[in-house]
Amino acid sequence: MLGTTLNGPLGPSIRAIDICAPKHPPYGQMHQLLGKEQRARLAAIASIVRFEKRAEIYHEGDHADAVFNIISGVVKAYMRGPHKTMRGPHRTEHISAFWFPGDLFGLAQEGSYVSSVEALTPVTAYRIPIAALRSRLSTDAMLEYHFITKLCHELWQAQRHAFLLTSNRTLSKLTMFLQMLEQLQAAKGESTNEIYMPMGRSDVADYIGTSLASTSRAFRSLATRAVLQVRDRRHVKVIDRSAFEELAGVTTV
Repeated sequence: MLGTTLNGPLGPSIRAIDICAPKHPPYGQMHQLLGKEQRARLAAIASIVRFEKRAEIYHEGDHADAVFNIISGVVKAYMRGPHKTMRGPHRTEHISAFWFPGDLFGLAQEGSYVSSVEALTPVTAYRIPIAALRSRLSTDAMLEYHFITKLCHELWQAQRHAFLLTSNRTLSKLTMFLQMLEQLQAAKGESTNEIYMPMGRSDVADYIGTSLASTSRAFRSLATRAVLQVRDRRHVKVIDRSAFEELAGVTTV
């Protein structure tokens, strides 16, 4: 594993929409789930790790000995699988999730990580040993509840991704993806004047289940139709809101 460690004073920060809490304004906002004491208790068993851009944090099938809580940066989770082309079979990448500051990652099954994780940007994260975390959760019911809340939030995001993949139109897939990023910015209280994409076009293509060429054509089409204004490869702005929302709602040809 790449990355250096040092002690951190603040403690993990877990942010999510509490789907079990009663609705109240502001609606759909992500909240800090942990109090100062809970963050301090987690800090006591955690260390800080740093990863360079494109560093592999762990691989699918590796022994799962820790979970991670992102302080800064963005990571992707992916699996590699066979894919047939006219030139024969080759390995292709399937991105299952992007994770941002305040997110947790390190999902395991039978003691092994279920996917590979790569840093899309320079990443700083808390590394929390699973054995120590299990012991901490067994003595703190409210902390356990907050972790379950975060997992429910991640499940909701995974369901949205699965719904996105049901579309047969690349334009719909792309607009749904951009809508998800925009809603994430809004939930974090950030400006939505522009949609920020920390990931590259090839990563977007692997997430929405299309080729890089199709994804690039979809970006050009949305710009030509004046649905989006593309400032650069990381920033787009919604110009025609009604057309954008209509495309995001289309799930068939």
